[in-house]
Amino acid sequence: MAPETRRRMLAVRRRDTAPELRVRSTLHAMGFRFRLHSKDLPSTPDIVLPRHRKIILVHGCFWHGHDMCKRATRPVNNADTWAAKIEGNRRRDQENLDALRSLGWGVLIVWECEVRDIILLERRLRNFLEQPVTGVRPV
Repeated sequence: MAPETRRRMLAVRRRDTAPELRVRSTLHAMGFRFRLHSKDLPSTPDIVLPRHRKIILVHGCFWHGHDMCKRATRPVNNADTWAAKIEGNRRRDQENLDALRSLGWGVLIVWECEVRDIILLERRLRNFLEQPVTGVRPV
């Protein structure tokens, strides 16, 4: 990977992104309390609601390869490098999702493009948090 590309990638925030802040403020306004970036779970999830045994992952459309999303178009320059990077991210995301679910956590992925409409976001969050977690392991 070219040094210029690497430098740009290092400048991308991993935490406290605008979509993540929007999801967090919506959850807080709905009356839910949560923990951030819990290091004792696989993949250090963005938002953890221990009382509900639920996790919310906020994914950027470009970096996580959101299908059929205009924000997820791949660059023409260094196409092979970007394809490998994004496919690697998707593979890692699936492994982390499987690991979290196997530990008995309910997981919701919220995409960057989905946080613009607060009403729909709130409805989606509420529906997710009201569903019982299936296959919960005894503690």
